[in-house]
Order: sequence, then structure tokens, then C-alpha cells
Amino acid sequence: MAEQKKMVEAITPMEEDFAQWYTDIVKKAELMDYSSVRGCMVIEPYGFALWENIQHFLDTRFKELGHENVAMPLFIPESLLQREKDHVEGFAPEVAWVTMGGSEQLEERLCVRPTSETLFCDHYAKVIHSWRDLPKLYNQWCSVVRWEKTTRPFLRSVEFYWQEGHTMHETAEEAKAETERMLNVYAGFCEQQLAIPVIKGRKTDKEKFAGAEATYTIEAMMHDGKALQSGTSHYFGDGFARAFNVTFQGRDNSINYPHQTSWGMSTRIIGGIIMTHGDNNGLVLPPAVAPVQVVVLPVAQHKPGVLDKAYELRDRLKGSFRVKVDDGEQSPGWKFAQYEMKGVPLRLEIGPKDMEKGQCVLVRRTDREKIFVPLDQLEARIAEQLDIVRQQMYDRALERRESMTYAAGTLEEMKRTADEKPGFIKAMWCGELACEEKLKEVAGVSSRCIPFEQEKVGDVCVCCGRPAKSMVYWGKAY
Repeated sequence: MAEQKKMVEAITPMEEDFAQWYTDIVKKAELMDYSSVRGCMVIEPYGFALWENIQHFLDTRFKELGHENVAMPLFIPESLLQREKDHVEGFAPEVAWVTMGGSEQLEERLCVRPTSETLFCDHYAKVIHSWRDLPKLYNQWCSVVRWEKTTRPFLRSVEFYWQEGHTMHETAEEAKAETERMLNVYAGFCEQQLAIPVIKGRKTDKEKFAGAEATYTIEAMMHDGKALQSGTSHYFGDGFARAFNVTFQGRDNSINYPHQTSWGMSTRIIGGIIMTHGDNNGLVLPPAVAPVQVVVLPVAQHKPGVLDKAYELRDRLKGSFRVKVDDGEQSPGWKFAQYEMKGVPLRLEIGPKDMEKGQCVLVRRTDREKIFVPLDQLEARIAEQLDIVRQQMYDRALERRESMTYAAGTLEEMKRTADEKPGFIKAMWCGELACEEKLKEVAGVSSRCIPFEQEKVGDVCVCCGRPAKSMVYWGKAY
């Protein structure tokens, strides 16, 4: 087991240096590599397979709800971007500009899309004419560019992959319902498929998306107590429609502006999976999106029939699970550590003695529990164990979040808690921007969301002492 010990020691313990622990995992688990372009990354096959499984779940759900995939251009003319004042001001510091086409100066600068509201609106102005054309339920899968100064793989990069839904509706009520519906899609996906508990709520005006009337978010807590904004859904009202002259003839023949939403989830969620579930041995991947759900490891594979049995089990299982056989020459101990590093939910061991008994051994990544399983019960028992792995992951993450969530009634208590106890802080707020900014300045925390499920942890604002309007989750964030 010396090889296994050596591999485990190659990961910096999260308690020692969380940032380095994270970097060690994304590199050693072969999720990504650094590129020659600052702030951009190469997503390696194992990391991209993880993203493809995330895409599959979300894309299937979007289509079930009536959304269609489209593809918008990579470039946005500056004049188009300038039409929505609040939007362009919000993104101006992050925009990358193209000024040359070949060897010629462009007549107008082109923005490399940081998001695509303006492109969708330009298109919608051409295709929406009547109430019969609504709703328009579009989504695209693409990459976007935001010129970040500080980057970290998956969590914040100059270029990243995502989906962005953009919909137009006949009424404000329909658009608002869509905004909340899609937030619930994200929340359900995180909790059910990714085993990540999230808090649903509304962003404050300070934190909402540029140009939106309202931004809704799901917030997750990472191992180190920091928050990760894991998906957002925005209600725009008719502001963009007015700026881009998107109109339709209503049921009463009047001319109206449609109401708009947008919503997105990105490769940042891969960072969320790592930092919610990973441990000092590597990744711990949710079974629903793990590129390999079951790895078959032949024990004493040099002995007659062992490899053949491993291949037979793989072929038998691959119709129901994502499965692979590792028939390499490395020792079993090395392989055990390798697949722990890569977060494979279940390890299946088969050797000569198991074959004699008509059984195999299943080992869960979450707790290394060994289960001896008769081969004639294998499919049902694997499905059962994958469910157990998912539940264990969710329960641990929820327990951690609850144990690292505190309440504060005064500014002094808020600052002391933020300084001494990583995690979320529940505190009452009067709704004033000045208090929100003061909490950031004094306690170093930002508002994460105004949760839909409100609690009364006091009567007055934690900052100014005036009557409170709502309870807010505060914390430090990625």
C-alpha cells in the first residue's frame, strides 16, 4: 500500500491550504490543464465528460419544458451592446474587444460576447410580431468571455462554458413564472443529481444582474464555508424589449412590448462539485454525472479467467451504467488510490476466490464500505449502492452547511462571527444599500440572497438598528 500512500500524500490537505488542495485535485484528477492564454484552460476528456453529463441532464429538462436550442454569434457590435445602458455599464470592465479584421482596422469594434441578451433581442425584434409568436423559449450552449483579473480553474476564468436561456413572454406574470420555474430546475438538479443542497432566494439590487429587474439565485456552501453562486435566473421586464424595439400585436390589436427572462448555469458548477464533496483523497463525484460510475478492478488478474470475467461483467453492465475495466499492470493498491482520486462512486473487485463463490466486492467511494454481492443480483445491488452514495453525499453536505450557519443580531456579532467562523450568517436587514455596503466594509461579507423561506432572527437591521424588512444570508464567496 506504499504506492497508495504516496499518491494520497500528493494532495495538499484541505485543512492546510484549501486553494492548493483544490488546484491539486483539478490537476491530478485530470479535469483540466492550463493553456498558453492567460486565464483560459484546457478541459481534458475526464472533465469534459463530466460537463457533458451535466449538459445532458439540463438539456433534457429544458426540452421537456418546451425550450429550443439555438446558436447566436460570438461577436456583438459595439452599437448593439450600447443600446441597454445599465447592461453595458455592468459588463464594461469585463469586455474583450476585437478591433482588427485580418490586417484592417474595423469600422466598429466587436465585443466578444460576455452574455447574449443583446444578440437575442436583436433577433427577437425580427421574428416576434404577434402574440401568437409568444412565448419564445430559446437556449444556447456556448462559451463566453469575461476579462477577469484573478482566475481559478472552473470557478472563474476568462473563457468559460455555459448554457444561457433567453425567453420572451406575452405578460409580466408569465415571464416571472418562467424565471422562478427555471430557478427551480437548477435547484432540483443540484440537490437531486449533484447532491448539493442549495438556498433559493432573490439577490439584492446591489448584487442583481446588470439590466435586470430581479435576479434569483441558488447559493451553495463549499467545504471552506464560502458561498458559491451556482445558478441564476433573471427577470428583465420589458426594458430590453423597449431598448431594442421588440414589439408584438396583442390580442386586442394594441402594440405591446414582451417581457423577458434569462437564466444560466456554467462550468463553475464543476468547481462546486469539487469543493462540496471532495476530500483529501481526491474527487467524490455524484453518480448521476460521474463519467465512470463503476470501475471493475480484476484482482490477481494474471490468474486464469480473471480478466475474462472482468470483461464479461463490464459488457453485462454497460447497458445500465457507465463502466470501465482497468486491466493495467499497476498494483491493486495503486488502482484503488487512482480511482479514489478520480471520484468514481463504486469500485467492483473480482478475483479468483470471488469467482469460486459466484460473487464480487463493491466498495463505495464515500465511506469505503465493502459489500459482498452475488453476481446474479449485481445490477440491482449496484443501483442500490449508487443511491446510497448519492444520499450520503447530500446528507454530509447538508449537515456541514447547517453546522456552519450562524445568526447575528448586531454589527459587532456579525464581524466577530465572520472573522472567527467560516460559513453563512443569517441576519436581518433594513433594505438600505448603505447598510449592505457597510457590512461588506466592516465584516467583509456580501449578501448572498434574500431567501424565499424567510426566518425572523430579530426585529431590527443588524447594521443600523432600524426596523428590518427581511432576513438575508450573508457570507464570503467565490
